[in-house]
Amino acid sequence: MARIGIVTEQPGENRVAASPVTVGKIIALGYDVVVQSGAGSASSFPDSAYVDAGATIVDDVVAWGSDVVLKIAAPTDAEIALLRPGTTLVALLSPALRPDLLTALAERGVTALAMDAVPRISRAQSMDVLSSMANIAGYRAVVEAAHEFGRFFTGQVTAAGKVPPAKVLIAGAGVAGLAAIGAASSLGAIVRATDPRPEVADQVKSIGGTYLEVVVPDEQKEVSADGYAKATSAAYDAAAAQLYSDQAADVDIIVTTALIPGRAAPLLITADDVARMKPGSVIVDMAAAQGGNVAGSVAGERVVTDNGVVILGYTDLAGRLPQQASQLYGTNLLNLLTLLTPGKDGQPVLDHDDVVQRAVTVTQDGAVTWPPPPVQVSAAPPRAAAEPAPAKVAKTMSRGARAALTVAGIVVLFLVCAFAPAPLPQHFLVLTLSVVVGFYVIGKVAHALHTPLMSVTNAISGIIVVGAMTQVIVPDPLVQTLAAVAVLLASINIFGGFAVTRRMLAMFQKGDQK
Repeated sequence: MARIGIVTEQPGENRVAASPVTVGKIIALGYDVVVQSGAGSASSFPDSAYVDAGATIVDDVVAWGSDVVLKIAAPTDAEIALLRPGTTLVALLSPALRPDLLTALAERGVTALAMDAVPRISRAQSMDVLSSMANIAGYRAVVEAAHEFGRFFTGQVTAAGKVPPAKVLIAGAGVAGLAAIGAASSLGAIVRATDPRPEVADQVKSIGGTYLEVVVPDEQKEVSADGYAKATSAAYDAAAAQLYSDQAADVDIIVTTALIPGRAAPLLITADDVARMKPGSVIVDMAAAQGGNVAGSVAGERVVTDNGVVILGYTDLAGRLPQQASQLYGTNLLNLLTLLTPGKDGQPVLDHDDVVQRAVTVTQDGAVTWPPPPVQVSAAPPRAAAEPAPAKVAKTMSRGARAALTVAGIVVLFLVCAFAPAPLPQHFLVLTLSVVVGFYVIGKVAHALHTPLMSVTNAISGIIVVGAMTQVIVPDPLVQTLAAVAVLLASINIFGGFAVTRRMLAMFQKGDQK
């Protein structure tokens, strides 16, 4: 039985690598868990909670001397000296940016697993710490901006006057950006977002934002193959710079989230852009730790410019919600340990044939094993070179055709209302208006609501079936035929809706649950 140690973080880091809930589940995998005294106090997890979960409270020497050490931040030199050769360290190690750290861990004989190196593939999502923390950080960035802004986000109409809503620009629509969009939109702000990946436009719209496309003439846009933004062209950068300049003069708050894996953060907001912003505006640079997206931002600091713009370069946004962040991080670690312990016998086993385990292993047996072999993903398979692009077919109707159909519809409606026996004109008029209203209402439904909408249409179809069944017994062959057709079509819609829903749910089930 291997011993797992949960250690205390350095001052300033409020998170802890495991919550009492996840500790109990780690023990169920067969491990002996020890927690350094006070490790969870900054996250509101007292030592007694860990004891109740089955862990043992120990001092720093015992915790760091465990077979497996779980941690948040990368260890310092003094902490590395506490590790025994052969220990497995699991933490956020930034392997692409900290080659010196990897060398030190390898020389110490430590097997290091970097949680920020989890590949972005479907089956590794439950271990994706970067997404978990970015989601919290994006939300917290808007909270920090609202605190500094000092005004309403939503518009207000009061007896004392009208208050306009705040305008927010989110640069980057990844996990952090989408979380920021959702938070700002829920507060009532006018939210705009940019991103070089065209496939995120629908995601931005579905949570209340407006997608601002960077238009580059004669440049083909490619869908991201792994979910991450790539380095952009010079033409794109020039067009984006103009867009940011225009938006900076108009918006009240900017949140930047742009990062490219393995590289310094790109500069998006220049000093001139900051100078164009109104006094009292706020910028949150979420990439400050990697060099920053904003000119003048300082990692970990609050800066006020000469024109009264507040620039926040906080690098601990996720840690400002420590209890929830620790719970999510601990769950990610638990999922990794579950993968490493297939026998649930408390003995971790590294399998380098598993792409996830190989990707996170950055040092082992005294050697640096970073970078790992590239992982083949299938988020957006590239188009074969010989395959021609599909031709665009125009499907728009000419104005003359639309006008002719409109006139014909009005004439038919008039004839029915004028000559048909009662109560057919009234029913036909209600049907016509229902079609028109339904078309415009359904056409405005966001993509994210299509599946719930299917349930509503099933209920409507059920009403149609009941109504049609009452008409089947009418002694009129035409009415009976129409009622039978209505029952058939509505039934097809009901059963088809349930069949599609079942297939969609099956996509989120494991193979042994289908």
